[in-house]
Amino acid sequence: MAELRIAGTIGESIVDGPGIRYVLFTQGCPHGCPGCHNPQTHDFNGGKVVDTAALLADIQKNPFVKAVTFSGGEPFAQPLALAELASALKEQGYHLMSYSGYTFEQLLQREDARPLLDKLDLLVDGPFVESQKSIKLRFRGSANQRVLDVPASLAANAPVWCEKYR
Repeated sequence: MAELRIAGTIGESIVDGPGIRYVLFTQGCPHGCPGCHNPQTHDFNGGKVVDTAALLADIQKNPFVKAVTFSGGEPFAQPLALAELASALKEQGYHLMSYSGYTFEQLLQREDARPLLDKLDLLVDGPFVESQKSIKLRFRGSANQRVLDVPASLAANAPVWCEKYR
């Protein structure tokens, strides 16, 4: 399998997507959003390098967790390695979600993003905008961000909200 540079993981989370989820924080982010919740993940040389097979084994340890969130950093800074991990997880029935500072429209323009997008169920897209921050929003930090139904968005070739998180 591939290697990923990560900032860390959380074995069980209820705030990073629906249900009880394993959260993988990638290391490295080009956006540098003011007020970012995870500024320690911005440095592309920080964190540690791990094998995706080891991550898969760690995720599988907990039989009660059947959902995974890719956070960051910027997951789409390492899309091909994450797509490989996502493929293995999808084969086992995991629900997959990712955050990205890029918009869905921007990701559609990137050939390297499609293999990961193809495996996702939900995507929270767009940069964090501090002036639009709200703690009332589910699974997103600022009002400009969207929680998208990725299969429906890919089929429409345009962003489609997951209505229950609008």
